[in-house]
Amino acid sequence: MKKFSFLFLLFLIFGLCPSSWAQGADSVQIQMGWASFYGKRFHLRQTANGEIFHMDSLTAAHKYLPFDTRVKVTRLDTGDTVWVRINDRLPKSSLRIIDLSRGAATVLDMRSVGIARVKLELATIRDMNRLYNQMEGNARGTIRIRRYEEAILPRKRPISWSWPIW
Repeated sequence: MKKFSFLFLLFLIFGLCPSSWAQGADSVQIQMGWASFYGKRFHLRQTANGEIFHMDSLTAAHKYLPFDTRVKVTRLDTGDTVWVRINDRLPKSSLRIIDLSRGAATVLDMRSVGIARVKLELATIRDMNRLYNQMEGNARGTIRIRRYEEAILPRKRPISWSWPIW
């Protein structure tokens, strides 16, 4: 009886603790590092993909991500997030991983500090696979990409509460 109660107690402590639950694959995070922002100096100038930059839009510059890639930027110290679209390039020598528009920096509340530690994520596994294919499996810099297969889920059979008749 003591063994059973000990095991039950362990189950309650570790089994019901949210940090010990099985977590999904880290399927969407692709990069962590420093972010900065830019605004007035580049307002209404042409970006690397040919668009006109608007400082209050939700766009960003990145060294390697393809143009029009949508990424979720999460500020690590506050947990604030914003979705941005890549439409410009950072210099290869930059120590930052992303340069946000002033509008995105405002959402992340980083205009007063200027730079912040962030993580970049994609929305779905499908987006990750698309990025993997675009980069031909060779991520540059500190980007983490990998190929994912769709999960094969078995068909659910209806529950029959009657005994089979043979």
